[in-house]
Amino acid sequence: MRRTLAIYLLIAGPALAGGSNYGIVPGALPQVQGKVTEWPVPTPQFARDPAPGPDGNIYIAVMSGNRIARFDTKTKTFREWDLPGGARPHGLLVDAEGIVWYTGNGNGTIGRLDPKTGAVTSHRAPSGGDPHTLVIDEKGIIWFTVQNGQRIGRLDRASGKITEYKTSGNPYGLAIDKSGAVWFCRIGEESLGRLDPATGQITHLDTGSGSRPRRVATAPDGMLWVTLYGNGKLIKVDPQARRIVKEYALPAGRGGGPYAVTVDAAGRVWANEIDTDTVALFEPKTESFRVIALPSKNTGIRKAIIDAQGRYWYMGSHNGRLGVIE
Repeated sequence: MRRTLAIYLLIAGPALAGGSNYGIVPGALPQVQGKVTEWPVPTPQFARDPAPGPDGNIYIAVMSGNRIARFDTKTKTFREWDLPGGARPHGLLVDAEGIVWYTGNGNGTIGRLDPKTGAVTSHRAPSGGDPHTLVIDEKGIIWFTVQNGQRIGRLDRASGKITEYKTSGNPYGLAIDKSGAVWFCRIGEESLGRLDPATGQITHLDTGSGSRPRRVATAPDGMLWVTLYGNGKLIKVDPQARRIVKEYALPAGRGGGPYAVTVDAAGRVWANEIDTDTVALFEPKTESFRVIALPSKNTGIRKAIIDAQGRYWYMGSHNGRLGVIE
């Protein structure tokens, strides 16, 4: 079964990177055992938003500590790099060349860290603001949200040029659909935004009163999955038809606080409920949930990711512990 899955991923190529749009094709465990392991990070000051690298390691934004950390998945050890003063990294990703890109939430920049040399380069967003979450598309373009600055940004990695598109609704999580359109959560205006990269036009899809969409991920079949933080639901969106296909009440209900969402290569949807210290694993084929309880209390998962092996990695921004579910 492992060999069959590996062949499938090889054939599928970059399209399956939609589960994260983080440049790494998500894998899928043949069977999720539900085993959870955690490690305390060296600098726990609001460490958050893990991302897998092509080297198989996990990189972490340490927001209040103003650092980038790397967890070596083989030796189970950490290394850290200091960033320019005031950067306050929020999100990050690692490109195919092993370069770390992060959002400088505190200084209005998109930063570039070369782990081999420790060199950091910063690209200032035209409007300044507070860059939030970032993803990378199949052409290598980085897209990011500027939450309170009410912008969607586009960074050309080769030139460092940033282009911004005005929007509203405090844009939060974002993902790229299979056509290349950029979808983002308008958490402040109960809707999703869709940006057409060819024209810059932005349109909206209503998600309902009190929904507060938080994060979005693209599945292998092209569907979008969105966590609705405000009402405790998970929704499936058809990006081509631009409509909500179905909504599902998450196990913890309205008070669960669904937050991060990602999809593995098997199409299973992983969504954490931040107020209950649980991760809900949804199987679309059977429309059923499995709840995995985390070993720590007040964990605080704000972003999670599936690595190339199909393991679910999360960072507890409240308890300072990096975790993996296998």
